[in-house]
Amino acid sequence: MGHYVRVEPDVKIYVEDIEPGCGKPILFIHGWPANHKLFEYQFDVLPTMGYRCIGVDIRGFGKSDKPWGGYSYDRLADDIRCVVEALQLQNFTLAGHSVGGAIAIRYMARHYGYGVSKLALIAAAAPSFTKRPDFPYGLPKEDVNKLIIETYNDRPKMLERFGDMFFFQYVTKPFSDWFFQMGLEAAGHSTAALAASLRDESLFSDVGTIYVPTLILHAIHDKVSLFPLAMSLNNGIKNSKLVTFENSGHGLFWEERDKFNKELIQFIG
Repeated sequence: MGHYVRVEPDVKIYVEDIEPGCGKPILFIHGWPANHKLFEYQFDVLPTMGYRCIGVDIRGFGKSDKPWGGYSYDRLADDIRCVVEALQLQNFTLAGHSVGGAIAIRYMARHYGYGVSKLALIAAAAPSFTKRPDFPYGLPKEDVNKLIIETYNDRPKMLERFGDMFFFQYVTKPFSDWFFQMGLEAAGHSTAALAASLRDESLFSDVGTIYVPTLILHAIHDKVSLFPLAMSLNNGIKNSKLVTFENSGHGLFWEERDKFNKELIQFIG
């Protein structure tokens, strides 16, 4: 069931709530530059096992409103808080992929983990997506600048190139087209603004505030959120477990979906 949650007077967020009811809720936050449909291969399976799957399109992406501003981690975490309150979620698992993982971490710190019983970080773009003088593990900032420039000049070409980076295993042309179309559903200005947040923001202080059991799912062939980010998160989050994926890239939830779904279900219980 799809519906909208108002997060600001003039901004509504699209939420897909699959199998609402008494099942254990999992709130999924997608990565850049996609939307909630990224988790199709979880939404096809997990509800049959009694889980309530909630997919959010963050502002600027998918079916959500596309305001000019509001793409900081703080504002995006506040949007998630609005969704949690609107759906009256309690004791739920918060699962974030890529920048969605970064937003999830900021939510845990900024909103004291409100309602969250467990946290799943999927190829998370954290604690810093880009390299810094004291953190050599992310992408060069120049690479993100290039994505932003390409977004403003030829966004379809940028999306095609990014899709080639996203997966480690071979994907069919129809599947590639499906992924490409998800990126086009976003606004160009939103795509660029969120990339700038990925480039500039960090979560080093946020990581230390996480107290719930945390599952870190990350692939060794990830060319977007590099694998050392996962090791840094594992070291920084006290009650965390790192599960390594050997045969996938940034799209581990599709490339190794059976293993992914199994690990997530075992973690949630």
